[in-house]
Amino acid sequence: MAALAWLIIPVVAALLAMVWAGWAARPPRSMTDPSSLAEHQRFLAAMERSTAAGGSGERVGE
Repeated sequence: MAALAWLIIPVVAALLAMVWAGWAARPPRSMTDPSSLAEHQRFLAAMERSTAAGGSGERVGE
């Protein structure tokens, strides 16, 4: 029974390694030009909102 317990550890580790390798080797998301441009525009809009909300750049409470 102790031998089975010692075998479970490497088997579980091998299964986790196979799952991770499959996940890491998956093909990248397709980034077509329109979707990439739309994501970039959303990012720029979010950055403008976050900097506009910051005001003069001073910390709150100082």
